[in-house]
Amino acid sequence: MVLAGGVLIGAVNIYVAASLLPTAVTEIGGERLYAWNMTAFLVAQLVATLFVRRVLAGRGTVGAYLIGFGVFAAGSVVCAASPTMAVLLVGRALQGLGAGLLTGLGFALVQAALPRSLWARGSALISAMYGVGNFVGPALGGLFAQFGSWRLAFVVLAAAAVGIAVLVPRTLPRGGSWSTAHSPRPGSVGLIVAAAGAVSVGGIVTQPLAKGALVVLGLLLVVAFLVAERRTTTPVLPRSTYRPGASLPWVYVTIAVLAAGTAVEAFLPLFAQRLGGLPPLLAGFFGAALSLGWAGSQVLSSSAHRSGVVRLLRPGGPAVLAVGLAVLAALLPADGSTAAVLAWLPLLLLAGAGIGLAMPHLSVAAMTGTADPDEANQAAAGIATVLTMATAFGAAVAGLLVNLGGADTVAAGRFLLLAFAVVAALGVPTAMRAQHRTRSAATDDDLGDPDRASSHVGSPQP
Repeated sequence: MVLAGGVLIGAVNIYVAASLLPTAVTEIGGERLYAWNMTAFLVAQLVATLFVRRVLAGRGTVGAYLIGFGVFAAGSVVCAASPTMAVLLVGRALQGLGAGLLTGLGFALVQAALPRSLWARGSALISAMYGVGNFVGPALGGLFAQFGSWRLAFVVLAAAAVGIAVLVPRTLPRGGSWSTAHSPRPGSVGLIVAAAGAVSVGGIVTQPLAKGALVVLGLLLVVAFLVAERRTTTPVLPRSTYRPGASLPWVYVTIAVLAAGTAVEAFLPLFAQRLGGLPPLLAGFFGAALSLGWAGSQVLSSSAHRSGVVRLLRPGGPAVLAVGLAVLAALLPADGSTAAVLAWLPLLLLAGAGIGLAMPHLSVAAMTGTADPDEANQAAAGIATVLTMATAFGAAVAGLLVNLGGADTVAAGRFLLLAFAVVAALGVPTAMRAQHRTRSAATDDDLGDPDRASSHVGSPQP
């Protein structure tokens, strides 16, 4: 409940806020700053994921989680009490810091506090919270917005954070050592934050040329970040990420490809309304279908133990996602009926299932991508950083592709879905490359077979 709940409240918050902000603007004004709410949240979330290990080293497991829940609750209270949009932005940034820390802690503690035989299931449960948040968040936010009680929604989020925090001292292990030897340098942090800022701003500007320029700038800053990472002795991601022949970089790239694929969700309700004439409530389920497929398949996929099955699931997941998006693009109707649009739902569930099939096993591959226990902790926390960056880039690129379609909804939909189908397909060779280049201390049999997974990289079990 603690590990998954920390990720869940952050995921729910994203979609609750999206549903509430139009109502908030009518009361406190600040429409000019409206679009910056998500940027403030995402950039702060990324910053927090970079310092998960430092907080763990300084405060320990229990202290780090209490800080995460406390900062998120404080941000939610600031949002609830905001007299102006500027103050609301401060609250959103605090929520982002808390959510980023909780997300990074979730992956780090799966690796450090659970036996290795449960890493896949633990990672699956945590990752599935994004899908649950995408379903629960809009419904909860819409309910409060319907009755004009947007402030109360933030109070509920704060109360949920406090409620889970009460469980922390009673459930989490207090042992384990966390080194600050690999704490990131300000230069690397500045580059990755600047990259996230560029793509986040790219997601809110309306001019396609400016949007494209900001996305390109973000990519260039990521390249500069990777160059700086290779040269520094204290990189954000494990040193083994940059060693020749390592599997970890390919694992991270595959995770990023899958996470970026969820960016199409934001535009699916729009397509359902315009092409199928569906009412907003029903169209909203199209935005959640991909996440529901992701969340459900992860729980099932995480039970796979045989090494041969696991080796098929890692590249098979991106392949399923690519096929689902490509077929959906082909079925977009120029003058669609409601029945034709409803036929998208099984395809969206299938595409989302592709993410869930591979993600838990890729997370385990990241955690076991190095034999060094300290680097293994760093690799686990790095999953949250990769997910956050991929989500930000995916959202910005999705907005650019939809803009290229202009007023033609079918063209915009096909640009979006086909482009992300191609991106997803790139995850097939990267996943296969990761398996081919693996230099993990454990074999694939050890990763997948709980009977053989008797050893555990990281802190001792509680």
